[in-house]
Amino acid sequence: SVSDYPPSPFTTREVRHRPCLACWWRMGWVTRQLRRVRPLRFLAAACLVTVVWLQARLTLLGQVTIEDGFVPGSSAAAQPNLTWTLFNSTRELEILREYVAQLNQAQTVHNLELFGPLLPGDPVVVIQVHNRWHYLVSLLDSLRTARDINRTLLIFSHDEYSPVVESLPYKVDFCKMMQIFLPHAIQLYPNQFPGQHPNDCPRNIKKEEALKLGCNNAEHPDSFGHYREAKFSQTKHHWWWKMNRVMDGLNITRDHAGPFILLEEDHYAAPDFLHVMRLMETEQRTNHRECSMLVLGTYVKSFNYHITGNQVELLKWSSSKHNMGMVLYRDLWVTIRNNCSSMFCHFDDYNWDWSLYRVSMMCLSAPIQAMVVKSTRIFHTGECGVHHRSKNCSSQKMVQQARNVIGSAHSYLYPKSLQVKRGVQRNLKAPKGNGGWGDVRDHQLCLRSSSVSTVHR
Repeated sequence: SVSDYPPSPFTTREVRHRPCLACWWRMGWVTRQLRRVRPLRFLAAACLVTVVWLQARLTLLGQVTIEDGFVPGSSAAAQPNLTWTLFNSTRELEILREYVAQLNQAQTVHNLELFGPLLPGDPVVVIQVHNRWHYLVSLLDSLRTARDINRTLLIFSHDEYSPVVESLPYKVDFCKMMQIFLPHAIQLYPNQFPGQHPNDCPRNIKKEEALKLGCNNAEHPDSFGHYREAKFSQTKHHWWWKMNRVMDGLNITRDHAGPFILLEEDHYAAPDFLHVMRLMETEQRTNHRECSMLVLGTYVKSFNYHITGNQVELLKWSSSKHNMGMVLYRDLWVTIRNNCSSMFCHFDDYNWDWSLYRVSMMCLSAPIQAMVVKSTRIFHTGECGVHHRSKNCSSQKMVQQARNVIGSAHSYLYPKSLQVKRGVQRNLKAPKGNGGWGDVRDHQLCLRSSSVSTVHR
């Protein structure tokens, strides 16, 4: 289990095994002296010096900030979100940016010697991670129990650095693993775009007032007259960059023809999710080639695995219903990237799934047809987030509920075959944007993420 509070990544015993943020810090004359010795000795010495410096910073300035209620060593499920507070000095930001650049450039695949290369058809599980490490712990616990998980590659895509969150993937010992990091995360650019620039227009200011004020992008509020908020824009940027990076920018996956399973930090997987996906793939290839996407998760609140545990439906993909546990394949991705990048990046909606829905309905030759499980194999455990507000924000409750459902349905998991039914084919309308994406800078950055020349950055 990975349920215990992880140790700090800034420990000398870990320096030899993986990149260390502190190792990229340089200290004037100390660095120049160290560079005169052999490179390996320089690396070790630099890490030792910077670990001492960073630990002093952590002690004196309290860089690790944890919400009330955190108890080191206690169960992860009971812990709140964790963020790593930077003091936004130019040097600290340079350190973090350089670390992110080195992490992305290295493309290190861990556990490759234990589980072998990624073979054609093997699943790639891509997990979008923010800062809710206690949810991520539960997700990893669930993945550990999945049958055939040893054949997968897990890719963790981060948009915020904290020592705890970054250290968790290194506890994965059941399959291949790698980490990537959004290079234009707002944590890396807190006072300039894509972060919140001091001269950015306030969200609710009128356009006439914004023009008089001369604030950034005064000419381009969203459809509702509001100006951008960086914290909301980032999720769409992250999703689009992640997809381009995984599909076209990573050496290990850029030509991979297998399934890409999209998860998030607050998801929880049933142990037979890969088994069910394989059955769905067989049905799709044999009888339903019109389906270009599989969906392993639903938001249904009632669970009848004894009746629907082996059933799937054929439906037009709908963003609000089918955005959890999506399984994408290269053919669909190439069509979207080549023909619909502009629509995705210009559509005035800060939600990636709503933007993809627009692409499905307005850009593709036909709406995306999906094969969707009737009984979910991916659970949503995040009660509080961008779109969710609850009086009870405990992950423990939702995770335990998922475990209880899986336990009760144990006899109905791992079906031998699937019953395929055609769902009601409603006449879906193209969605209108929810706003939050009127800033031309967001459009340009989004398009750069799908450029061949920048996908590796």
